[in-house]
Amino acid sequence: MKAKYVNPFTDFGFKKLFGEEASKDLLADFLNQLLPPEHQIAKLEFKNTEQLGSRLIDRKAIYDIYCESQEGSKFIVELQKAKQNFFKDRTVFYSTFPIREMAEQGDWDFELKPVYCVGILDFVFEEDKENPDAVHTVKLKNQRNKIFYDKLTFIYIEMPKFNKTEAELESRFDKWLYFIKHLEDFQSIPRMLNDRMFKKGFRRAEIANYTQKELMAYEDSLKIYRDWNNIINTAKQEAAQTGFDEGMAAGREEGHKEGHKEGHKEGRKEGRKVGRKVGRKVGRDEEKMERIRKVLQKGAMSEAEIAEIFDVNLDFILKVKEQLPGKRRGKAQRK
Repeated sequence: MKAKYVNPFTDFGFKKLFGEEASKDLLADFLNQLLPPEHQIAKLEFKNTEQLGSRLIDRKAIYDIYCESQEGSKFIVELQKAKQNFFKDRTVFYSTFPIREMAEQGDWDFELKPVYCVGILDFVFEEDKENPDAVHTVKLKNQRNKIFYDKLTFIYIEMPKFNKTEAELESRFDKWLYFIKHLEDFQSIPRMLNDRMFKKGFRRAEIANYTQKELMAYEDSLKIYRDWNNIINTAKQEAAQTGFDEGMAAGREEGHKEGHKEGHKEGRKEGRKVGRKVGRKVGRDEEKMERIRKVLQKGAMSEAEIAEIFDVNLDFILKVKEQLPGKRRGKAQRK
């Protein structure tokens, strides 16, 4: 069945729901479910992300939503579709931008307004796989686990962990997560989401309401999202298969060395363990290189997007691109 509503995990869908002037009340309502009573948002305004950071690379770092409440609190809201190296480092880096922006000319007593960094994640942190909590709220604490500074807060929402059904929704925050996670699958507004704010969210998300230009932009965004997911899923499958194959080979070799049936059995078992590790390593090196080549040849994404997906720097992608068959022929001809 053709989707009636946008996929909110696409850049287009996320910004349509939360990142446009007409969506400010939706964003404020969502954020208020995460904020303490003293920091509730009555009104907010969007700020230009290009004003953040002193260097060009800084200003290109943040690409989702940066806003400020009427009371002066700053909010960075980011949708993250895939795991990245040093993702937590990056969010801490982001938080320094609004903090520096608060510096005043002349005499200033260094009083700061609260800063919140909110990450809506379409993945689970590796170290938190066994933790059932979908929401992680992080503040600066001392050695006695007491809050040392309460004006800087990081909130990470691991969407794959939110598995409540409509009947299990208890809070408005539950409803928002349910709305975000299942929006693309809805064909009508669920009973539990039948209020003014969510109705507006459904109107903003309804594909039939978009102009031709918006439809084209959404299709492009959806294609990137699907390519992204396919690459990630393929990488996982190939790494798992490589690990299994390497494990079987290592197990057989170890078993033969032991020279008896039990040794063979144990060797295969240990070999699989070793093989999986080897497979993951291969997946990060040679297999990753091959997948990058395939994505570059498809031409569906920019070099920067490919670098982000595969957790490598842009220079590495450019070097791989230079090694593509067509590129090498071109260089030879010029010589």
